[in-house]
Amino acid sequence: MKRRDVFTVAASVFGGVFLLAALAAGLIINLNAAPSRVPDNVEGISITDNNSAVIEIYAGESSVAAGRRLFEAGVIKSALFWSMLSRIEREYIKTGVYQIEVPVTQLELHKILRSGRQQLFRVTVPEGATLRKTAGILEEAGICSAADFLQAAEDRDLLDEYHIPGKTMEGCLYPDTYLFQARYPAELVVRKMADTFFSRLDELGIDANAFTPAELYKKITLASIIEREYRVEDETFTIAGVFQNRLERGMRLESCATVEYIITEIQQKPHPYRLFNRDIQIQNPYNTYIHAGLPPGPIAAPGAAALKAAFAPGNNDFLFFRVVDPDSGRHYFSKNFDEHISAGELLVKGNR
Repeated sequence: MKRRDVFTVAASVFGGVFLLAALAAGLIINLNAAPSRVPDNVEGISITDNNSAVIEIYAGESSVAAGRRLFEAGVIKSALFWSMLSRIEREYIKTGVYQIEVPVTQLELHKILRSGRQQLFRVTVPEGATLRKTAGILEEAGICSAADFLQAAEDRDLLDEYHIPGKTMEGCLYPDTYLFQARYPAELVVRKMADTFFSRLDELGIDANAFTPAELYKKITLASIIEREYRVEDETFTIAGVFQNRLERGMRLESCATVEYIITEIQQKPHPYRLFNRDIQIQNPYNTYIHAGLPPGPIAAPGAAALKAAFAPGNNDFLFFRVVDPDSGRHYFSKNFDEHISAGELLVKGNR
């Protein structure tokens, strides 16, 4: 074969290989590109109004199976190319919920799902929320089931770890705004909220280590009652002073909030907007109308204002208080029962 013919053949072969490579590269680029059609909602994949897709990768789901759903939703152009990527990449996609801006290339999407950087959901637990209400908030937000949360909050090993002598974490999980992953383990949710609680105590200048677990628990219990009694923050220290005065004198606290707790959380009845004699005579350890001293444990999650007041009650001579302005929640404070009676009828705060 002449040298010219050899060069011609080589050039043809090279040209053919180059063409095939170019075609392959073009095909890969095409398959990797985001689909031109608008994505649709399918099982586990929802398209939001702000051009993003919320994608849930199920526990035990293979990458190939996830790819079929992504293709069906129109998030990726080719399920076959996705399958090829899944075989090439050594790292598996991870279970969880992800929020992805669309359109997105398959390479970018695959990288995100392998990273495990899941969507975080913002959930707010308000001050004064009980464990049961907190459980409902978390379940509605898709963080964890209410049952799992309550079970974790009653775990004796966890309670002992945080030196909580009570039967549950009631009152010791800080009310705040949190960012959690969807389907987050309930135990980790409880730990996060408990860690935040004790961290907040420290930030408020309250040294938890200066108290025995029993002493600290009593302070938290008092704070929870103050939380449910006050509506105007500048009254917290005065209310705390009233309760402290009654405790020192061996008087019953006669807190409406403790009766409300029995009705709504123990009996699981609707929140009362007025208490009657039959209510304040309910036979229950939490009823501070018939039992002297503090109830067995907290009745809600106290916030910063209530905690500060409980650990540093105001110095006053008041023994009674009652609501005189239901709209603002302001109270009338009195030193004797006659003044208390003349202040008005027995009312309870709104359903917070």
